[in-house]
Amino acid sequence: MAKIVYSMLTSLDGYIARSDEDIALPVPETELHQHFNDMMRRASVVLAGRRMYETMRFWDSPDRETGATEVERDFARAWRETPKIVLSTTLRQVGPNARLVNGDAETAVRSLKSETDGLVILGGADLAAGLARAGLIDEYRLYMHPVVLGGGKPYFQSGLSLTLKPLGTESLPQDVTLMRYAPANQAA
Repeated sequence: MAKIVYSMLTSLDGYIARSDEDIALPVPETELHQHFNDMMRRASVVLAGRRMYETMRFWDSPDRETGATEVERDFARAWRETPKIVLSTTLRQVGPNARLVNGDAETAVRSLKSETDGLVILGGADLAAGLARAGLIDEYRLYMHPVVLGGGKPYFQSGLSLTLKPLGTESLPQDVTLMRYAPANQAA
């Protein structure tokens, strides 16, 4: 059975971006980027909504093979090699190594979870909120940058109520703190 992990960079005040067009968080430098590369390589599947998928399509570009640093080229390879499931009612097609699901997200993710082994990386606050309400997220990973955005797109959607238990913290490069949590009602 898959383990679904909602994982995003966030500001100290809980925002993953200032807006859809302005992420406003520091860009991961080599050592922090390598952490994300390693996580992508461990993933069985990436699960994303439309906006997150469209943002990440940047890594599909052949330019990522020549015009980037080695750590960025490595991430681009890992991204392209990892299967993606995109949950969207507005997209009509997706790119390489991706499958579009435009039906009921909860049903699709329940099926994915039971039919897949390993780590499933979930990105995108809107999709995560619906899956959290359905009890489908196994772990929350907040990568806290020491910056305050003052508003924007929150990691946890407004109105979402969860009781979580801490799984641990880790200090990472660029003064980022990884905070890990699981639903409190989840068996250990």
